[in-house]
Amino acid sequence: MEIFLDRIKFLKNKAIQIRKELLQMIYDAKTGHTGGSLSSVDILVSLYYEIMKIDPKNPKWKSRDRFILSKGHSVEGYYTILADLGFFLKDELKNFCKFNSRLIGHPSVKIPGVEMNTGALGHGLSVAVGMALAGKMDEKNYKVYVLMGDGELAEGSIWEGAMAAGHYKLDNLIGIIDRNHLQISGNTENIMSLENLKEKWNSFGWNVLVEDGNNIKKMIDIFKKIPIAKEKPHLIIANTIKGKGVPFIENDAKWHHKAPNQDQLKEALEILDSLLKKGLNI
Repeated sequence: MEIFLDRIKFLKNKAIQIRKELLQMIYDAKTGHTGGSLSSVDILVSLYYEIMKIDPKNPKWKSRDRFILSKGHSVEGYYTILADLGFFLKDELKNFCKFNSRLIGHPSVKIPGVEMNTGALGHGLSVAVGMALAGKMDEKNYKVYVLMGDGELAEGSIWEGAMAAGHYKLDNLIGIIDRNHLQISGNTENIMSLENLKEKWNSFGWNVLVEDGNNIKKMIDIFKKIPIAKEKPHLIIANTIKGKGVPFIENDAKWHHKAPNQDQLKEALEILDSLLKKGLNI
């Protein structure tokens, strides 16, 4: 138990460090999707450092688990984690959104570890369905994880993918919704109401779980329980806070696509540094 708790502490600190690095990256580029990147860090840290079978030295390993960032605009945390794990050199993060850089503002398959070019919202789930179905047909035991934004759920292709996954009984498919309730134009329920989300996905034949998406221990626990139901795809509605970790960014739709200025970056990094020094989770 003590070893496990030490591991959780390490991962919590790792999530704070990832937040610091992605904020610096967005500041240097003068562009980026700050709010959604911060909200999804704990989900990505749980997957990449504890759950998924991956090999940074062999990104195309056939038995690897697959991950698709369907909400491709929140790429900053994704790139930071891939670099931290050694898929590419961390120095390259300085080139984010710079001229001739391969680190563009949405995931690109030019980056080792990226399975799919994403950014046209709604497409990631359908591709994940295809990957999961291929795994079943080839009798492989890898899992396919796909992270969606809640604003993205207004796209009809999401529901086509949801229907197909239920039809093909893809219990090797795990969908995750970053449920932070905000999109670029405001609150999701004002723009296109989504609730009752759990009932909607259940009706498409999914096994639906609801968890605190900013609690790494709880996210790891729930990922390790999958597959809970045989012959059903799994969905985790991960309740998060947009901008998580930086109080003046949290729950503010204006930070969906906004870069911090010098003073804001300094304040945000000081907040995160203080958490690291105190050994506290955000």
